Amino acid sequence: MEDGVDQLELQDLASRIRKELEELDKNYANMIQGDGPSLLICRSAGELGELAMGDDIESFKRRLFVEFAFSSIKIIYINTERSSGCHEVNVEIVTREVIKPSSPTLNHLRKFNLSLLDLLAPVSYEPLVLLYSNSQQQLTGTQKSQRLKRSLSVALTRFYPLAGRIKDGVSIECNDFGAVFVESRVSCVLSKFLEKPDAEVLRKFIPVGTESPEALTGSLVLVQANFFACGGLAIGACISHKVADPVTFSTFIKAWAAAAFGSVEDTTVLPLFNASSVFPTQNLSLAKPAAVELMSYKCVTKRVVFDSPKIAALQAKAASESVTCPTRVEAVTALIWKCAMNASRSNSERLRYSILSQSVNLRRRMVPPLPENTIGNLVVYFASCATECEIELQSLVGQLRKGLRDFDENYVKKLGEGKAFMATIKSFQDLGGNMLQDGNVDYYVSTNFCMSPFYGIDFGWGKPTWVTIPTRATRNVTTIMDTRDGKGVEAWVTLTEEDMTFFERDRELLAAASFDPNALDLLMPKSSL
Repeated sequence: MEDGVDQLELQDLASRIRKELEELDKNYANMIQGDGPSLLICRSAGELGELAMGDDIESFKRRLFVEFAFSSIKIIYINTERSSGCHEVNVEIVTREVIKPSSPTLNHLRKFNLSLLDLLAPVSYEPLVLLYSNSQQQLTGTQKSQRLKRSLSVALTRFYPLAGRIKDGVSIECNDFGAVFVESRVSCVLSKFLEKPDAEVLRKFIPVGTESPEALTGSLVLVQANFFACGGLAIGACISHKVADPVTFSTFIKAWAAAAFGSVEDTTVLPLFNASSVFPTQNLSLAKPAAVELMSYKCVTKRVVFDSPKIAALQAKAASESVTCPTRVEAVTALIWKCAMNASRSNSERLRYSILSQSVNLRRRMVPPLPENTIGNLVVYFASCATECEIELQSLVGQLRKGLRDFDENYVKKLGEGKAFMATIKSFQDLGGNMLQDGNVDYYVSTNFCMSPFYGIDFGWGKPTWVTIPTRATRNVTTIMDTRDGKGVEAWVTLTEEDMTFFERDRELLAAASFDPNALDLLMPKSSL
């Protein structure tokens, strides 16, 4: 849109946009993830409407580019103060199909009961994006796509519940409905995207919104193969949180890659379906989860990377008499928590109580331990608390360690005493009570993907160049995982706009980490995984 456009024409254009906005589906956000989206909105439709109806034409000109094409309107909202240029990446859906299991499910396996922890899991999808360079150039894009689809079909036969649909909220009807497979074309080259990976662009690489209700009623597995102009490939996969946690997701992805090599008999990726016997539902039904009214915030997501030498220095700084050898996850998590608390308190009139909920793999903590290939939701959360006086790194690491000890004592121990149902319900009640105190406390959530084998996933064209988790834009949520060398930590941190302004300027954080570095700079000649 040129500056010389007549003001009357702009007003007329604003009027037309207003009319289009009024006719948009209220669930426009779901359209962003659909096939061939005609609308891309990086802010709410309400904000766009207010801008179009306002009197500040110059502001309107700077922030909107409108292209009328065919019978639809395409709007790209550009905030000139915040855009990094990544929003210009176009992801065009080319095909969409359903991949069925390679063999039909036997009749006696047609019903799969969910466990208690499955029933209590949120209605959402777990996302993952694996990005591969085209350095080997052994296979064409079509050959890669065909290999992905054939091996996915084989993997679904082994993981037959994932090809079904949830029925009545308590079981899976294993009727071989299949998994959704989407193929897309990305308008840029992979190296350009990796210069400064953007959270909003990453969400275009997955085939469904993470908060979609389809996680309870639709496909349990969805895949999107995104082919870059250079031949690079980003595989975006989503799995319903109602049937799988990150460990189950990892087991499935490993089995899928093994099938691409014909290694379907590999015992390390054979699933165990016994979680419902360990955590029976006792006729508890949560087919219609209660809606929770949460406040809406404008949030910002930033990528924060900690390299190995700085993590070692951070661990030494965080050590104390109570925790003499903090893990790298404890040290990084405590620092992020500390800086997020400081940012929140800088924007608050009073000091606030703080709670951090962390993920933990229950398989390893049970007595006896459950195998890692036990399928279902067995990654749970425990809470750590900090008062207004406990904001030093050493004390926060101590609180993280104490929270885990309390979890083992109050929850895991009771599982061994045969009190799984009551212990689980009590744990979720405590966690829910903390969340509902939103007006009185700062509540943070940290999900840990460290030690996951994703950098070792090879479908036949080498290991991933980069692996990441597309985060949802939810306030006070952090996702952490290994860097490619297995020694550093990469975190996606989402805070309110006000808190992020302070967070990204925190001197202690800047001394220990880098914000949004070039992902190519983090790559090692050889992966340790």
